[in-house]
Amino acid sequence: MRAVVQRVTGASVTVAGVEISRIGNGLVVLAAIGKGDSDEDVSFMARKIAGLRIFDDEGGRMNRNLQQAGGAVLLVSQFTLFGDVRKGNRPSFDDAEEPDKARTLFELLALTIASQAIPVCTGRFRAEMQLSLTNDGPVTILLDSRKLF
Repeated sequence: MRAVVQRVTGASVTVAGVEISRIGNGLVVLAAIGKGDSDEDVSFMARKIAGLRIFDDEGGRMNRNLQQAGGAVLLVSQFTLFGDVRKGNRPSFDDAEEPDKARTLFELLALTIASQAIPVCTGRFRAEMQLSLTNDGPVTILLDSRKLF
């Protein structure tokens, strides 16, 4: 499982011209499910996302996690994070999980993050979405469950 995590002061998702999700302070998480990912990858990723100490404390130092900062998560499915462009310029998505299994693990990720007392909003799985955000910092972190445990 891969994720791009961005600290934001606000973000929203729009589908077909209608806003479906919005958060204020928190994290936008673009998450991709890869072939072979399991509940273990979900658990690991949820713990990492919830535990990232990338919010400023009183001294201006990145020392607080999402819950301590009173933030929320906007979780968006992003299979293109598994795009492979080592050969040519058109990405291959062979390493991305098939949609039904990916949806199940994506939904489990949202529930697992929410179970840690963190508000979670999502995009719409497999929809054409427009994502607006104000990156704070900017702070952007890359996570890959296969490289971290």
